[in-house]
Amino acid sequence: MTPRIETLNEKKLVGKRLTMSFANYKIGELWRSFTPRRKEITNNLTNDLISMVVYKPTHFADFKPTNEFERWATVEVADFHNVPNEMETFVLPSGLYAVFDYKGLSTDNSIFQYILGTWLPNSDYVLDDRPHFEVLGDKYKNNDPTSEEEIWIPIRPKNTSH
Repeated sequence: MTPRIETLNEKKLVGKRLTMSFANYKIGELWRSFTPRRKEITNNLTNDLISMVVYKPTHFADFKPTNEFERWATVEVADFHNVPNEMETFVLPSGLYAVFDYKGLSTDNSIFQYILGTWLPNSDYVLDDRPHFEVLGDKYKNNDPTSEEEIWIPIRPKNTSH
């Protein structure tokens, strides 16, 4: 599986976030709190959902299933006017991403094991300290093996400093 390399322009996101770990994974709870209210966001640019993760810089270097991170359920918006109550804003910074077109169950973590354990070490890139995210578009179907999504992994060329 070969990704396409894309430079992402800054995106404005609105949604909800929850702190969790892989050992205490609360993604269902997050989406159950967000999905019924997503229609309250009236200035979204697309119908796509963006499932974003903000990891600490040491998350993968010192990986443990109990490491905490922020998981966001969001949509991209034109601006931050009229943010619904109990929702928050996030500016996703521009940068280089490896984009993987994934088809399969969202609960199958082998794609991330492949990306981080096989593709990345053999590529000309290293992980960059920016949010990771998945774009859940029209072909995304929760818990369906025919579901399709895009997995965006932040990267920078090897041998360059921040």
